[in-house]
Parts: sequence; C-alpha cells; structure tokens
Amino acid sequence: MINIISDVSRYFMILFMAFYTYLNFRYFSFKDEIKKDRLLKRQNIFMLLNQLLAYLILWIETKDEKILSFYVVQVSFFVGYLFLYRLFYRYRSGLLINNQCMLLSIGFIMLSRLSFDRALKQFVIVVAATLVTWLIPFIIDRVWQFSKIPWVYGIGGMILLFLVFLIGTSSYGAQLSLNAYGFSFQPMEFVKISYVFFISSMFYRSTNRKTVLTVSGISALHVLILVFSKDLGSALIFFVTYVFMLFVATEQWRYLVGGVSMGALGSFFAYKIFYHVRTRVTAWLNPWSDIAGKGYQVTQSLFAIGTGGWFGMGLYRGMPGKIPVVEKDFIFSAIAEELGGIYALCILLLFVGLFLQFVIIAGKMQAMFYKLIAFGLAIIYGLQVFLNIGGVIKFIPSTGVTLPLVSYGGSSILSTLITFGIVQGLFILKRKEEEEDRYECE
Repeated sequence: MINIISDVSRYFMILFMAFYTYLNFRYFSFKDEIKKDRLLKRQNIFMLLNQLLAYLILWIETKDEKILSFYVVQVSFFVGYLFLYRLFYRYRSGLLINNQCMLLSIGFIMLSRLSFDRALKQFVIVVAATLVTWLIPFIIDRVWQFSKIPWVYGIGGMILLFLVFLIGTSSYGAQLSLNAYGFSFQPMEFVKISYVFFISSMFYRSTNRKTVLTVSGISALHVLILVFSKDLGSALIFFVTYVFMLFVATEQWRYLVGGVSMGALGSFFAYKIFYHVRTRVTAWLNPWSDIAGKGYQVTQSLFAIGTGGWFGMGLYRGMPGKIPVVEKDFIFSAIAEELGGIYALCILLLFVGLFLQFVIIAGKMQAMFYKLIAFGLAIIYGLQVFLNIGGVIKFIPSTGVTLPLVSYGGSSILSTLITFGIVQGLFILKRKEEEEDRYECE
C-alpha cells in the first residue's frame, strides 16, 4: 500500500510541476492584469500541492513527526511571504516571487530527503534572509544615490576577496570562505553583487576609453585574486559578466569578440597551471577511465540521472548519497534520480524563464545604471545555473558552483535572495514610472 501511495504521488508531483512550468510561460501571453493574477494563484496552488505530496512521501518513508512539523512551518512561511509581498508591494512581479518560492520549496524537499538537519538550517537562513531582503525593493525605489559610490563597491569587493586569499579556508582545492566562531562565510557570493554595482555605476557615468580601461583594470584585479585563490568557477563568472556588461554599455562588438578570445586564452593557461583544473577536465573528458578516482563524482551523477529516467525512482528510492557533495554542487542529480527527468527538465525551464525575465526587466529600464544592474545580475544568475547543471550532466567540466535557491549553502541563498530583491525593486520602479506616465496622459 505504501509503495502504491508513493508511486501515485510521484506521478502527481511531476504533473503539478509540469502545469506550474506551463503557466510560467503562459503568463507572458496575457495582457490583462486580472488574468495574470488568476494564473499566479493557480501557480501557488500547484506549488503547495507539490510540497504536500513530497512531504507526505517523506513522512511515509521515515515516520518522523519532525517532517510533518517542518512541512507545516514551511507552508505557513510561504503563504505569509506571498501575502505580505502582495499587501505591501502593489507593483510587484508576482511571477518572480512565485518562481523564487517554488525553487526554494524544491530545495527544502530535496534537502529534507538528503539531510534533515541541513534542511532545517537552510530554512532558518532563508527566513532570516527574507526578513532582510524583503525591504530591498522599498530601498531600491527610493535611493538613487547608489550610483554615486562606485569605488566603495570596487575597492570593498577587492578587499573582501583579498582577505579570502590571505586567510580563507580551502575546500576542494580552492580558497572560498572565511570562518569565525563556528560560522562559515563566502564573501565571493556578495562581492559579485557589489561588482555589478561597480561596473554599472562607472559605465553610467561614462563609456569613454579612460573609463573602460579603469573598469577593465579593477575587473581584472577581481578576477586575478579569484584565480590566485583557485576559485576558477567564480573567476569565470566575473570575467564573462564584465565582458557582456561592457558590450551592453558600449554596443561595441570588438569588446565582445576580444573578451571571448581572452577568456579562451585564460582558460588554456588555467588548464596548464592548475592541477585541480586538469583533474576536472580529465574527469569531464573521460570519467569512465577512473571511476573510483577522478571520475567518481561525475560518473555517479550520470548513473543517478540515468537510473531515474523520465519519471524518477521516487523519494527515498534512489541512492543520491553516493554522489559526493550532493547537497551543494550535485543536487540536480538527486532531483533527476528520485523525481525524474521530466521534473528536472521543468526546473531547468524555470531557471531559463527567470533569466529571460531578468533580461526583459533590464531591457525595459531607461536609466543605464539600472539597465546594467539588471543585466549584470541576469548574466551572473544565468551563468551560475549553466555552470552547475552543465557540470552535473557532463556538458562542461564541473566548476563547484551551487544551484541558486536549491542547493545547500547560507551565503549562496542570501546572495541570491538579495539579487531577486534588487531585480524586484527595479521591476517595481519601472511599473510605477509607467503608471505615472499613464496617469499624466489621461
């Protein structure tokens, strides 16, 4: 009987996820705000049903009362969060909030399956982070002075990265975090936001040759510090983000072509210089040649995805624990194994939809400062998703980058919620401007 309930619930979860994803893209075809609002409410229903079935299976498999209590607290949090956003931010992007909550809920489901203690810790961090980031749209809407302090962002970011280089804790060959009083903190997650603000505020002032050279130099220092810290995944994100922001600000194709060429050359030198890069490339090219060693993580990830098939093994029916660092870098493999390829594909489509929404918001902003912020954050977000899932499915070498809103990690979650808060603030700002223009025309 338990097996029947688990199997039926699994198929319904896939169905709910598919409907939710369909509505995510269907949203853009509506012009009427009332129809959009109804669609968003249906999305909320599918999200809550998905969560209900998942925690029902988790409770059936574990018989742990803490699972039920955790589920009730989560539902209360999501309902309260959505209600407060709706109450205080009239011009909010409901789709952005819905997708943020949906991805967080999926992360909680998988972390509860993999490690309940980590799921609980992640939830506490998310609650604390949302209390802080909930105010970001209000601040963005009222503080234009953010464009006046570019060197605070640039120099402050380099100091934080340099501290990690000097006294940071090493993890899997790279210096990533600062530890103090039992807490681990990854400055890079927040520096990437200040980095975008630095570039945006500088190019908002001017895009002449002197400014381009200055910003290029500071950006190069950010990247070099990350390279010397052996955090090459982050270095790649910083470099690509700068190249595309420079292209958007100047509209000069030579900068884009030159940046791509320099990036390819830098990747070649990184392969020659760093042993752990060569290890990851070797594991990517032929992981089967050393399954028990260098290729273990990649092969276990591929085994998990292949075993799950389209419909998954079901929660607690797979073996995601065999994948090293599964809660962080390879959580997408665990999702594909136990919830299925269709479910995982829907998550990927949600990420793509969010990236497109970021870019659409950037395109609508008139002020170059705001346009570059939205576009820069979109590039960082999209790159992080690409590097994580690309490494998981062996499309590219693994880079050790987390999956936004889904993977375990306090610094990653907080920085992503800050990013969403900033983009939400820009969306609200634009909607208010459009409403005021419409009112003046009438």
